[in-house]
Amino acid sequence: MQRRNFIQLSTLAGIGVSLPFSVILNSCENHAEHSIEFKKLISGLLKDWCEGMLKQQIVNPSNVAEHGALDCPSCSHIHGRCMDAVYPFLHMADKTGNKKYIDAAKLVMLWAENNVSQDDGSWTVIKNPKSWKGITVFGAIALAEALHYHGHILDKETREAWTKRLEKAGQYIHDTFTIDFTNINYPGTAVYGLDLIGGVVKRDDFKAKSKTLASQVKSYFTANEGLLFGECKKSSSKLSEKGLHGVDLGYNVEETLNSLVMYALKHNDEELIQILTKSLNSHLEFMMPDGGWDNSWGNRMYKWTYWGSRTCDGSQPAFGMMAHINPAFGTAAVKNTKLLKQCTSDGLIHGGPHYVSAGILPCIHHTFTHAKPLTALLDHWEHLPEINTNAELPRTSADGVTHFKDLDVYLFAKGDWRGTVSAYDAEYHYKEDFRQASGGSLGILYHNKVGLICAASMAKYEMVEKNNQQVQPGKDICLTPRIETFKDEVWYTNLYDLPATVATKDTDGIVDLVAHVKLKNGDRELVEGTASDFDITYRCSAKGTTILAKTNQEITSPTAFVLPIVSPNNEVVTKVSDTEITVQKPEGLVTIKASVPIKMKALEGERTFNMVPGVEALPFEVFFNKAKLIEVSISVG
Repeated sequence: MQRRNFIQLSTLAGIGVSLPFSVILNSCENHAEHSIEFKKLISGLLKDWCEGMLKQQIVNPSNVAEHGALDCPSCSHIHGRCMDAVYPFLHMADKTGNKKYIDAAKLVMLWAENNVSQDDGSWTVIKNPKSWKGITVFGAIALAEALHYHGHILDKETREAWTKRLEKAGQYIHDTFTIDFTNINYPGTAVYGLDLIGGVVKRDDFKAKSKTLASQVKSYFTANEGLLFGECKKSSSKLSEKGLHGVDLGYNVEETLNSLVMYALKHNDEELIQILTKSLNSHLEFMMPDGGWDNSWGNRMYKWTYWGSRTCDGSQPAFGMMAHINPAFGTAAVKNTKLLKQCTSDGLIHGGPHYVSAGILPCIHHTFTHAKPLTALLDHWEHLPEINTNAELPRTSADGVTHFKDLDVYLFAKGDWRGTVSAYDAEYHYKEDFRQASGGSLGILYHNKVGLICAASMAKYEMVEKNNQQVQPGKDICLTPRIETFKDEVWYTNLYDLPATVATKDTDGIVDLVAHVKLKNGDRELVEGTASDFDITYRCSAKGTTILAKTNQEITSPTAFVLPIVSPNNEVVTKVSDTEITVQKPEGLVTIKASVPIKMKALEGERTFNMVPGVEALPFEVFFNKAKLIEVSISVG
């Protein structure tokens, strides 16, 4: 079957899953006249990004170490994966007839061959030949897509050389990848990758390996909600103390699920389509009404950018191509793309909503990876289902509390308020603690009128992947709302209390989530000589959200509830009184009131900025007094 036709036929795979044949067929025949605005959006954004990347391409034939690479405005090294841009560049060359894009595609491939190409067929993440080679699967997919859809515009010599190089990469993936050799995003993506490469270079053994991986990956979905798991080091792949798997929303929706959806649709794998339908629905519960992804709890949230994950591709293919099964998937694809556009400046995606206001330079990695899924949608456009925003996202119309048993994460909603409380204890690494929102903490607080109010960060910003993260500018202040104390200069907080539990109640229009927590340090040691056991109640109604923190123990060390409020530095902050502060946002006034004086952590400027999830914030704190009870309310007017 020609690959350009596989979506047309594979849309029929939804039969028996959700929609009748006539509805699916009609959506495929008539979608073009309904999805034109989305096509304009992604076409325009892709052109903007390609122009932005062209501005960053280094043309210096005298220096092979950099000639053809995409220079990164923020990082001190060249990203080995910049050759992924070959696909969007070649697409633009084919669609516009402009030779500059062909030249750009050839240059990134030339740089890759001269600097990160290895004898075994792999490419490395940086120039060091001993660095990570798993990223070969992503470059190989980009090259295969480029050759399949647009190889006809290349000269014969280049086309043949690239096809030969692609086969070497496919051989490396075929020989090296197993279902559990590392994080699930690699073998999961290889399901589609090997099948695609096998078709381009005519290797049935590649396709056979793809089919094997596709069969094996079906057991990597959680029992209750069907969330894809396996985002953890193989050495730590055992279940957490609570019996939970390692799950990361960002990697799942922006990388692995794309691969699995495209494979399942192509091969009409009914069983996998049913698994993916449930999984996509569960993942979609975490999309915010503005198209942001709530990965506050994910065990690889150190790469969370609010719109997704730093080095992944983007969620548009998985959700866009399955919109015939659930129209809300189409809404997700559109809204997330609009958010990406909002975070784009001067042709490059910035790693969060407040990069520009904070004066933080963007990493180019975000752009050359996220350009690929938009290119894929355009190359499949004739056979995509209808994509629009007519169907509401689950979190737009949510009410009450939803408990994700496979995560021990709670989503709550009342009126215009949306929030997330996490007691998820799965860890990414078995030796180091890269602490995402946990310990009964508030991961997200959002209001439909003003948007983000609270957003978690890592407890302590760590360069978990030094080649794929930006250095934290200035002082690192954790953005996750929490209780904290310092004893002998050691930090103790509920964020490190992985056994924390949460109880919920939803009555008379009021939701209560009560977290039972303990204050611990990074080594999970309980604080001594002062109060360590606390209850944190998150109370939400249509009128506002209130946080109550209390203890029955003696407090002998200064202890505070820290409430960072998301706010770019152009918003006006007013101190109404010692116990009341307002923040004027474009769409409304946020008022914070407390039962005790509200103070501000020491800042180097007007705001603190955190790379996770790429926002500026006001780190307020309120200290316990003799009453052993703190109450903080947040309202929007």
